Amino acid sequence: MHALIVIDVQKDFCPGGALAVPEGDLIVPGITDLMAEFDAVVLTQDWHPAGHSSFASAHEGRAPYDMMEMPYGPQVLWPDHCIQGSLGAQFHEGLAQDRADLIIRKGYNPAIDSYSAFFENDHSTPTGLEGYLRTRGIDRLTMVGLALDFCVNFSAVDAAKLGFAVTVRQDLCRAIDLNGSLEAARAGMTASGVQLA
Repeated sequence: MHALIVIDVQKDFCPGGALAVPEGDLIVPGITDLMAEFDAVVLTQDWHPAGHSSFASAHEGRAPYDMMEMPYGPQVLWPDHCIQGSLGAQFHEGLAQDRADLIIRKGYNPAIDSYSAFFENDHSTPTGLEGYLRTRGIDRLTMVGLALDFCVNFSAVDAAKLGFAVTVRQDLCRAIDLNGSLEAARAGMTASGVQLA
């Protein structure tokens, strides 16, 4: 069984949003068209409480995109984005949400960020997605969405480590590319056995 994992195609990550990924909206029609080809479709949704610890605004004297050491490791401090219940946290209106079997919300723990669809950024606290996929008999994953060098990258690497066969459709992703993060992400995914298509 083969699932399409659609990562964080939300208004705040599209042009005009609080943490806009360049051309983030351009991938939406292609993702919606692709959904019919899969046994299952899973959407992930960044879902932060206000004042989340990964927001620069939560740390006096810090600016968006600063790096900070957290108890679980290095963390980029982001602009406030995808706050629970906000307009920016909503899926892009062009995304066919009704085709999703499951929506996984992540990043709701105020003390820790969660890039991956599988684990929080401590790399050990699970989201529950692995169990869902295994009980459905799904062993192959294709990943698309935003942003290629952060949430798609972390999700793909974690999925490969968990033993899933993973393909990332780069044409249906867009990247932030922060200080070389895109090149590093591609290298890390390839090293983990992820197929970049």
